[in-house]
Amino acid sequence: MFIMHGNRDFLIGASFAKAAGATLLSDPAEIVVAGRRVLLTHGDTLCTDDQAYQAFRQQVRNPSWQQSFLDQPLVARVAQIEALRMRSETEKSIKSEAIMDVNEGAVRALLASHGYPELLIHGHTHRPGRHAVDIDGHACTRWVLGDWHDTGDYLRVDGDGCSRHLIP
Repeated sequence: MFIMHGNRDFLIGASFAKAAGATLLSDPAEIVVAGRRVLLTHGDTLCTDDQAYQAFRQQVRNPSWQQSFLDQPLVARVAQIEALRMRSETEKSIKSEAIMDVNEGAVRALLASHGYPELLIHGHTHRPGRHAVDIDGHACTRWVLGDWHDTGDYLRVDGDGCSRHLIP
């Protein structure tokens, strides 16, 4: 089993991964599936137009901030998390859809910096679908996974290609 940090579970570390029997992946992570080069990313780093979120992301991934947070009593951490969640929901309600989606330049730069993998798979924006990306004479495909509220989804990658499946 493999796990990758998301925007709400950035404190997961090696000890949790070991206890869960999982391998913690870097973001992005390059893998090979069914003979295809695949680049996995949570997707939040591609939303570069959302500058407020990018500042938040940088803050909470700072080891000093994390240690300061973990040094607080549990009740204080829970209160801070709830306040952050409420602020996030408020900000999402007033931000434009375009700001919260990927920046095409960021997608292209990521694909180019990793040698144009055939597939890029991510979530975060939760606008599920398949997107063709032609860049520098290379055909890449970007798959976006949905969120996990009432249902979930996963992407099956095998010798026959890719297919998205819903989980009720």
